[in-house]
Amino acid sequence: MTTKYLKKKINELTQGTSSNSAKLDTEISESLHPNHFTVCKVVRHGFPFEPTAMAYDPVQNILAIGTKNGSLRIFGQPGVDCHERHDSDVAIIQIMFLINEGALVTVCADNSLNMWNLRQKRPAILHSLKFNKEIITYCHIPFQSKWFYIGTERGNIHIANIETFTLSGYVINWNKAIELSRKTLPGPVIHLSDCPTDQNKLLIGFESGTAVIWDLRTKAAENRFNGAQPIRSISWHFEGRQFMCSHTDGSLSCWDIKSPSKPISVTYPHGKVAVKGGKPVDPCAPIMKVEWKSAKLGEPYVIFSGGLCQEKGGTGTPCVTIIQGKNTTVLEMEYPVIDFVSLCETPWPSAENQDPHAILVLLNNDLVVIDLMSPGYPCFENPYPMDLHESPVTCVQYFADCPADLIPVLYSAGSNSSRKKTSYSKKNWPIKGGQWGTGGSSDQEIIITGHADGSLKFWDASQVTLQVLYKLKTAKVFERGKQHKSLDGDEEPYAVQKITMCPDSRILLVAGASGHLLLYRFSKLEASCEITSLEISIVYEVEDPDTPETELPPMPTPNSLKRNTSTLSAESTAGLSNNVPPPAAPPSPNPSTGAHKPSTSSGEGMRDGVPNLKVKSGLQKYTMGYQPDLCCQLLWTEGEPPPLVTCLQINSFYGLIAFGTVNGLVIVDYIQKTCLLHMGTPNLYGSADPYQRTPRSPKKPKVPQSLGDIVEQLTDSERSRQATGAVAAAEQPNGICVSPTGNNSKKMKSVTDGKLTRNRSESSFTQSRSSSMSSLDRESKEGVQSLYFVESYARKTDPVTGQVIPETEKNPITSPCLWVGTTLGSTLVIVLSLPPPGDQRISQPVFVSPSGTVLCMKGTILNIAFLNSNGGLISASTEAWKDMNYEQKEGEREKKKPSMPPRVPRISPSASTEMADRQFAVITSEKESKVISLPSQTCAYRAKIAESSYVVKADVISMPNKELCLACYIANGHVVIYSLPSLRLLLDYDFVPLTDLRVGRTFQFSAHGKALYQCSPTEIQRLTVCAEHSNSLHDMLGDLFIPCTTPEAPSRGFFKNLFSVSSGSLDRQELFGENSGKPSRSIAKHVPGTAGMEAVKAQSQTVGGEIARTKLELIKRGEKLSETEKRTSEMMQNAESFASAANELMKKQKNKKWYQL
Repeated sequence: MTTKYLKKKINELTQGTSSNSAKLDTEISESLHPNHFTVCKVVRHGFPFEPTAMAYDPVQNILAIGTKNGSLRIFGQPGVDCHERHDSDVAIIQIMFLINEGALVTVCADNSLNMWNLRQKRPAILHSLKFNKEIITYCHIPFQSKWFYIGTERGNIHIANIETFTLSGYVINWNKAIELSRKTLPGPVIHLSDCPTDQNKLLIGFESGTAVIWDLRTKAAENRFNGAQPIRSISWHFEGRQFMCSHTDGSLSCWDIKSPSKPISVTYPHGKVAVKGGKPVDPCAPIMKVEWKSAKLGEPYVIFSGGLCQEKGGTGTPCVTIIQGKNTTVLEMEYPVIDFVSLCETPWPSAENQDPHAILVLLNNDLVVIDLMSPGYPCFENPYPMDLHESPVTCVQYFADCPADLIPVLYSAGSNSSRKKTSYSKKNWPIKGGQWGTGGSSDQEIIITGHADGSLKFWDASQVTLQVLYKLKTAKVFERGKQHKSLDGDEEPYAVQKITMCPDSRILLVAGASGHLLLYRFSKLEASCEITSLEISIVYEVEDPDTPETELPPMPTPNSLKRNTSTLSAESTAGLSNNVPPPAAPPSPNPSTGAHKPSTSSGEGMRDGVPNLKVKSGLQKYTMGYQPDLCCQLLWTEGEPPPLVTCLQINSFYGLIAFGTVNGLVIVDYIQKTCLLHMGTPNLYGSADPYQRTPRSPKKPKVPQSLGDIVEQLTDSERSRQATGAVAAAEQPNGICVSPTGNNSKKMKSVTDGKLTRNRSESSFTQSRSSSMSSLDRESKEGVQSLYFVESYARKTDPVTGQVIPETEKNPITSPCLWVGTTLGSTLVIVLSLPPPGDQRISQPVFVSPSGTVLCMKGTILNIAFLNSNGGLISASTEAWKDMNYEQKEGEREKKKPSMPPRVPRISPSASTEMADRQFAVITSEKESKVISLPSQTCAYRAKIAESSYVVKADVISMPNKELCLACYIANGHVVIYSLPSLRLLLDYDFVPLTDLRVGRTFQFSAHGKALYQCSPTEIQRLTVCAEHSNSLHDMLGDLFIPCTTPEAPSRGFFKNLFSVSSGSLDRQELFGENSGKPSRSIAKHVPGTAGMEAVKAQSQTVGGEIARTKLELIKRGEKLSETEKRTSEMMQNAESFASAANELMKKQKNKKWYQL
């Protein structure tokens, strides 16, 4: 016994390593090396999550938005989008552009100021200034100034140099700014601005309601203005004689700088005042910001946010109000207003013709741009993909290599189905700065997002920006009555959970939160059709399995398959032995309709045998695009909701779909619209189950519990009848494992009965894991986590003799199979027997049967892929797209029968063909990855991917050179790349840790080394693991800064200069420079930036571009000068010829008399 045990262990170790008999006889050449890989973020799409600040450069026409987590998004014209992030997750409280200088300054909540260089593709921080003792509340950069002002919470104002980012010795202390008689602090500084017509005067606004005009030269307060209410913002009049304040009580006060005793006026724009000059009857919301802008041809604009009357205990409706003269327009907003900026024709605050033409309004969840030049102030249609989160994103699917004709047809369908919105402004989008990149990707890329309301959006991701192509609403399939909640308990029963698509056949498969699955076909024609509905129930009863501590070797073929290797037919299952009671049959169908009678609730609140949603009955009209063809719904069982769908797989070549749940597997023939298989995961093993599962209650004797048990109970006569009576078998349909042509509505029930108990996870991302997993709790049920249709070897052969284990009459051959990966680390193989294509595919049933193959690994099986003997990917066969709704000229719909190309002939390995026809299954779990040689089922290579953590996402992807690799994203944040089939480690990059389950749920690898994930509820981040794409990214990204001339300062007339409040130009360098003294070192610390070589490279490229442009201008000027010289010489020649002709004429007429003329 000891010798046998040692031999067994030696064989197991031999199968688990890549150095002995399992090693490939002929090594496959691999051309991928570590220098081919890197991880680089490409672009971020969507609306900035939790925005906190906004700024606009009126000369460069670019917009910057800062967020709560320190992200900085910069937008130019559509296609120019840049995302950068601070080193720490701190909120950006203010953004200031250095107008037309190619730089901006961000003020963060950690009391740091950061200078960003925008003259490069990737903006980077050049300088940082970190305050130690004071909290920064407000900053101001005067136009075309090298010095800027910093206000603090204590009321002090510091001055810093923009170029060096160092503090000046000039400080305005709060006790000098306010009245000497005041003993309390004036509060934080909430406003700083210089007078539009006098740079020597600085307006300081304190939160307590005090405003001060500070004389910079004399270092003293010129005037103090004491308001009755706290101040929120201040805005100058362009003449510099007046300013306007907004207050917390919803009022606006206007002050004259020469009359500080009382304001000129105090108004409540939205308050109902009982007595003139009094306070409103109802309280008003605070006016958070006000802008006072001049107009050349009319009254000035007063624009402010907030101020509406609010109910008791309310906060008021968010709004933006526009007042011009006697006209007041209130624009209510859907979300709270964060900030707004008016877009003017000139950046000079002293310009008489500021003429605002648009208003940028940053909301909590949207960006609204208002057109001030059109009647009614309509909004611009936002060209950025900021409606990504219009309904919360629940899942994402990425296709980086689509057929060339897919994007145009989706765009055409989207254009026809979308209604023209005439409420938008007809003017061009006002944010038009930046320049597109010179490079781009030639790949046809599509991103599909699923949303909580059941809608899907198709996006064109071929370029830097996203463009919506097509929208699909899955909720239209169901009736809009009183619906139940989704299976997760929320209020979104239509929420999309899983998406998969066959790009070649354009078949779309969508799984929803109510246990429903929809199959869509694409059509270019409108159609009226009735949706076929299949109601499916997965019922089984089993105790929690005892997961083995160590992995098991491949299990032998079960005894049932020794007795009969044929597929399972309806006739054979119907005629079991007399001493074996048949399984419980489903309810009898209605003879008139063929549909099952719906089950009723067994008690109050108890639902049993009914779906969560109800499909619309009768003919329904659908427009061009994706039209529903089939709906599969999992049923409630004794008050327990249907299981969640965990994975999807579709094969248009076979005409089959498969989807796994948290407790079972379903296979559906969508051509004949019948269910082939619906079983609990433990029942798929049959007698080959490697886990010890104890039933909770005594099972009925001799009742078949799985496909293997059914096959085992077949008699010899039944097996012979099965082999010879395929047609007779087709006449007796069975809802479990065959696919006869069925009715439009069927209700399927599993072969076994019992109470279904479920242990639902709080998040759809949380997966079942084995007992060795400690990161997440293990679920009590074994679910299906991965599926793959492929033509492969389903059974094991001896690697030396080539004999099947156990021996059968025939050697194994490649056949259509479905490989199933479970949450407990098992990989099962189900053999599919398909009839020939054509008419037989419609009339004859499809058979499914277990192969007996069970491969065990550690952790949940995440991905299954197959390689051929040359190392190439064996992709699932697909069928070309056909429009099923195509109509003939006579107006009748052509009834097309689905035709399939000839199937690849099955191959049986022999001595001469074994090496050429061998396959390799690449199976990846949460812990490891194995390359299994087929059909011997020996482990050729093995790699341990994660020991202390677990793999979240794994996929076999192709690189630009068509080479394959295994890409994995691990929960500790690492992205690892392995070569195939040798599983050599090529890359281990610390990327983004799994701090948010949203990242793990949406992380997707795709072709050519591209990937994406949802980084926030409103944003999607695209990245690449390919070094070639990373190197070309510099050319693909757009330029944010374009050199241009700054508009000239407005000219002032003689009388305006005569009566101006200006006291001459201000030399800030002399005032704030070295003569001001040395600042205290304890106030702030200068931190060098992290731009590094990128900044130097960008500067050199900028200089080179400037030289090239200057050279081009010189060449153009030389050409113009040469043309001018040429024209001058021609004019001189013409003048000389004219002079000679005039001289000759004069001589000729000189001697003539007057009467001879």
